[in-house]
Amino acid sequence: MSIEVIKPGLLSTLQDAGRRGYAALGVGRAGAMDESSWRLANALVGNRNGEAALEITLAGPTLRFRQDAVIAVTGGIIDARADDQQLLPWTSCLLPAGTLLRFGGMQHGCRSYLAVRGGFDAAPVLGSRSTDLHACIGPMDGRSIQAGDVLTVGEHATAPWFHSRKHVQALRWSLDPQPWLDYAQAPLALMRGDHYAALDDASQRALFAQRFSISKDSNRTGSRMDGTPLQLREPLELISEATLPGTLQLPPSGQPILLQVEAPVTGGYPRVGQLAAVDLPRMAQRRPGDAVYFRETSMDEAFQRLRECEESLRCLLQHIEQRLESS
Repeated sequence: MSIEVIKPGLLSTLQDAGRRGYAALGVGRAGAMDESSWRLANALVGNRNGEAALEITLAGPTLRFRQDAVIAVTGGIIDARADDQQLLPWTSCLLPAGTLLRFGGMQHGCRSYLAVRGGFDAAPVLGSRSTDLHACIGPMDGRSIQAGDVLTVGEHATAPWFHSRKHVQALRWSLDPQPWLDYAQAPLALMRGDHYAALDDASQRALFAQRFSISKDSNRTGSRMDGTPLQLREPLELISEATLPGTLQLPPSGQPILLQVEAPVTGGYPRVGQLAAVDLPRMAQRRPGDAVYFRETSMDEAFQRLRECEESLRCLLQHIEQRLESS
């Protein structure tokens, strides 16, 4: 089964859980920026093995499905039409062979996920089908999709919850995106980093008080923050040390950079904070110009919130599986 790319959209890449465990070799993780939405999209089409999905940024592609396909779209709320029919998000949909799927602009959030039953098939690189734009590795030599590309879908069984394949259709139920999309854009939980104490007193206060906004220069490597510059008490001479997604670095400009999934594995800028892992998907859905406030958190609270989120997600994934089986 294959899907033809008619228009690529602003930035659309194949992503899975990423290539973890290779930082010692200098290889970053990559993968879906909003991992919760990626997992839920796969669950809605009956995928259970971490299949690759298409991560869509701000404005989506136009795709032609050459064979019947079962799909789901989660993450940011994006306009999508299958031929002339509005496509429902956050549920399982059937597209008959020949369907033209057109994505428009994103109404809320920054990234959506298109999963297809069987997953997008591509040769794994270091055990992952994720595209790393920064390192230029992964599917299509590490680039985003382009017009004329043909995306292959993995082998899969027929979805038993759709009995007719003659027209576009969707299940009668869908997931509530509210718990997974940060509509209120609440403050994000940040732990003090190794060099927090090197900030001057005013900057220490400002880190957890001022409004930052996401710069238009942000990408999958890092979200650049615009705001009143933060200042160090005195210049620091640092050697490069380990970094990871969520590390908040302070370059000489004084405008912090929050590293994302394509973060380099080491960096030499002061590390003034570390975002709680549970808030990384929320950060991934902030678009350029959106406000960001940080609130201080502890390691214990960050772990507790992550455990609670994982348990909620596990229960929902189980519920989706049972619901599909009974449809």
